[in-house]
Amino acid sequence: MDWIFILVVLVALYAIAAYYIYTRKLWTDHIIFYGPIMAIKTSRVGFFDKFTALRTFFKIYGTIGVIAVIIVSVFMTVMLFLSIRYTLMVRPEPTGIYEPQNILLLPGINDYVPSTFAVWFAFFLTIVIHEFGHAILCRVEDIRVKGMGVLLAVIPIGFFVEPDDEELEQKKGMPKIRMFGAGITNNLVIGFSCFVLLILLFGLVVPVSQPAIHGIYKGYPADNASVPQGSVVTAINGQPVASRADVSAILNTTKPGETVILTTSINGTAADYKLTLAAWPAEYNNNQTSGFMGVEYYDGMAVKTAVGTMISPLGFFEFLIVPFASGDGAQYLRILAFDTPDTSYYLEPFAGFWDAIHLLFWCAWININVGIFNAIPMVPLDGGYIFKEGVDRLLDRRGLIKYSGYVVGAVSYVMIVVLISLLALPYLLHM
Repeated sequence: MDWIFILVVLVALYAIAAYYIYTRKLWTDHIIFYGPIMAIKTSRVGFFDKFTALRTFFKIYGTIGVIAVIIVSVFMTVMLFLSIRYTLMVRPEPTGIYEPQNILLLPGINDYVPSTFAVWFAFFLTIVIHEFGHAILCRVEDIRVKGMGVLLAVIPIGFFVEPDDEELEQKKGMPKIRMFGAGITNNLVIGFSCFVLLILLFGLVVPVSQPAIHGIYKGYPADNASVPQGSVVTAINGQPVASRADVSAILNTTKPGETVILTTSINGTAADYKLTLAAWPAEYNNNQTSGFMGVEYYDGMAVKTAVGTMISPLGFFEFLIVPFASGDGAQYLRILAFDTPDTSYYLEPFAGFWDAIHLLFWCAWININVGIFNAIPMVPLDGGYIFKEGVDRLLDRRGLIKYSGYVVGAVSYVMIVVLISLLALPYLLHM
């Protein structure tokens, strides 16, 4: 496969370059190796000093962010334990999101995260604004930033900033907590901003009024006649139709067993299909006596409404599971994240509209998920360091600071066990 060949070439070139740089001791002031990972850094970080002019704003911003991070941290802790309970009760199969390659958020490797420009852009944006958050709050809290850089392993895999360890250690309480929480705060702010922009932008799209066939009932007339999914109904018995209402008006005059000629168009090609209409399925229970073709039309307006109502607790949850959606209803929302045939059922307000939608979706989704995960009270995550500083200050006032490490360590180990259990239980329960 072409992509495997390209990957092998890139790995080989990276290995040769890394070996040459390492053995020749080149650019040692700027390049450090951590095993196979190359860190390229610079000490020219005066840019971050400019943010001290807005010290009051960033301290308020950081404090509000810490409150949000604590709320998210508590929420995530509760949800993780509820997830353990759910896993034990439902005993899900070790497939889909439970498969090993889907554990990490790696574009192109994770089955649910495609390797597209929108995803990679969102991935790097998430990392950059997270690290910049730490650097800005370091300077705001008078902690020197020694350097910043990028981590490479064939491709960039992360960014980092280096605060002065001694100055950081001297800080206590809120200044230190604000610094640790700044990365998460930035991710959540950018994520939710993109989320709101996504909803507002999607509101500009106009669903087509044509009766587009999105689903076909197996064993019913349209299926028996091999009517293609994705085609648009243009006429019935030679009578032109322009909307679902036009189709219903004609079919309401028919009865089960009656034969009709259905004309459809797909990709500009028209075709006629002879259908013997059936009775309506019993589950509809709507006392329909007309003939039934067995098709489901794409309801673009319903999708537009569903996206518009995402600004709610339930709607936000639907947003978070869009990449994993498998149910018939949830599948419609995948248009927000992926290139799907459904985009043909809308009139774009401007060129590149769907590219913008996908970019906003992934910027929102990745930032929010990275922010939420980092809020877990577990060292070495930012949420863990915030928890540690809080415990340090609480126990220090009572002369019990020597027990802080045990408390933080115990909580961190519990969270690690919970996370590993969520990954391992689907396999262990089906051994």
